[in-house]
Amino acid sequence: MKTLTPEEVTILIPTKNEEEGIGWVIDEFKKLGYTNILVVDGHSTDRTREIAKEKGATVIVQSGKGKGQAVAEAFSVIDTPVVVMIDGDGTYDPKDVKKLLQPIERGIAEHVIGNRLINFEKGAFTRLNLIGNKIFNALFRTIYGVEVHDILSGYRALTKDLYKTVNLKKHGFEVETELTVETIANGFRIFEVPINYYKRKGRANLHPIKDGWRIGKTILELLTRYNPGKYLYFIGTFFLLVGLFTGIYVVKDWMRGITHYLLAPLTSTFVIVGINLIVFGFIVGYIFKSIAELKREIRTIALGQNEER
Repeated sequence: MKTLTPEEVTILIPTKNEEEGIGWVIDEFKKLGYTNILVVDGHSTDRTREIAKEKGATVIVQSGKGKGQAVAEAFSVIDTPVVVMIDGDGTYDPKDVKKLLQPIERGIAEHVIGNRLINFEKGAFTRLNLIGNKIFNALFRTIYGVEVHDILSGYRALTKDLYKTVNLKKHGFEVETELTVETIANGFRIFEVPINYYKRKGRANLHPIKDGWRIGKTILELLTRYNPGKYLYFIGTFFLLVGLFTGIYVVKDWMRGITHYLLAPLTSTFVIVGINLIVFGFIVGYIFKSIAELKREIRTIALGQNEER
């Protein structure tokens, strides 16, 4: 097991109007020995940037808007073996960074997510946010078949191979979801660790309804990058169900002496198309999963050769 030194880790903090929490976050990381601290600020109108500079962090103002764009811009300039993402609002505990780095040090993951939903302070989540989180996580596990229980967590550790590979297109709070999908689509390994989660210091930037809608839509949209065959499952199942319902209607009427000359062949078409789409979806899904596994195997072999050298 290789132990990462603080010099090998960059602490990435995307911010916007976080003057009440940013100073504490930076201080806590510096106490732990982490000096590579990058704050990417989203045009704050308070003293976020000034406080971050006073505390010794490197501060850049993002060229665009939104958390996703800030993260993508940061990934293009960071060059350390590992990057740790954390919000600047004081909701996450910097001391938990050791938990996030351990799976990477042990060589069992390239992307580690801090799971907030196991141990959170009373009042850290509103009831709406907590319900929304559980719904999104259940939806993600159902659609993607990956056991991730906190896809919206903002506390993550990623290896250089991963953060230099991901292609982030979402500019808002959907970035955590996109990072997770990009990870599994490219054959990288994900691991979750339990972390602490506290009440936010200052006003929240997240809008539960608007951003929740975007996140839900993103979970469905990004399926094309991971396994587009599942879209065919859904469409095929719909056609098959329509065919079965109309088929029951046709058979019932036929038993009463009524023949549906147009509906009968249409029913057959629905059933045949539905079955074909499901089969084709299975084939496409198998191909995409095989590609992801192949990427992982190639990466493992390349890593082993580098270690031998």
